Order: sequence, then structure tokens, then C-alpha cells
Amino acid sequence: MSKLTLQMLKALLIVDVVIILISIIFFDIKTLWNTQFGFISASLVMLASMKSYKRMVDARVELDLVTIDDSRDVIDKLEDPYDLYSEEVTEEDDKSLVDVVKDERQKSKKNSRTLSQTIKDAKTALSLYRIAAYIVLILGFLYLNRHELLQVPSYVLALSMPMLVVVFVLLSNKESQTEDTLQ
Repeated sequence: MSKLTLQMLKALLIVDVVIILISIIFFDIKTLWNTQFGFISASLVMLASMKSYKRMVDARVELDLVTIDDSRDVIDKLEDPYDLYSEEVTEEDDKSLVDVVKDERQKSKKNSRTLSQTIKDAKTALSLYRIAAYIVLILGFLYLNRHELLQVPSYVLALSMPMLVVVFVLLSNKESQTEDTLQ
């Protein structure tokens, strides 16, 4: 396991212990059940998604499917996805509608992915880790609901906690890396 994964697991464990203590001290057993089902299942989903995403990126790097487009940065792509406001002026020829449609079809065929590429990405995106984590999430919710233990506020709060913990760990790790490079 990497250092970052261990930091995330430690942070998740600490936050879970705090949630357990708060649930036991201030609330009843139903709240404890809700927070634990929500927190553990959301943690599993987060960790499984991160692991499968890492595997997907590693597989793409291994197969040299890394695409780099240096002409436009991320902000430009978000603000102007169709490149309508680019600084480059392209002169358009007077083409007929049929020619324009043919050109656009050829461009879309060039950009389309092969079936094998899609299957390779689907294998990693639909990994057993993620599927199992989502099954745990769904079964936990159904268990709480069926046994009339479900308290939506505590369950939703517990679902959101792992996300916040992971973001906090990633941001603090990023800040420590930038401080190391500056020194």
C-alpha cells in the first residue's frame, strides 16, 4: 500500500472512532447502526473507486493510450468545450451542407474508439471492488430500512463523511508536497 492510502485509512479509522463515540454518548443504538453502515459502505465505495481508477490509469499508460492535448488547458475545455471562442481565426470556405456533414462524419469516425479499447476501459471501470462496495452500500440501506432502523439524517451524514475525509487528506498531502518542493 502506498503512503497516501495508509494516510487515508488512518484518517478514516480515526473519524470512524469519533463517530462511534459521538453516537454512543449522545444518541441511541439506531444512530450508531446508521452511522456505521453509512460510513463503512461509503468508505468502501471511495477506496474501491480510487483503486479501480488507479488501475484504469495504469492500464492506459501501459498500453500507451495517454492522450495529451497541450493546445488547450483544462479551464479552456470547461468554459469553451466546442472551441467557439478560440483566438485562432479559421477561415471557412463556402462549402455546401452535404460537404460539411461528410467532413463532420469523418471527424467523428476518427475520434471514435474501437470496441477493444472500450472493453479494456470497461473492465477496469467495472471492477469487482467497486461492484462489491456498491452491493454493500445497497444491502446496508435495505437492511436498515427493512428492520425499521433507518434514520435518514444520520445515514446521509455518515455517507458524506468519508468523502470529506479523503478530500482533506488529499489536499493536506498536496500542500505538504508543494512545501517540500519549495524548500
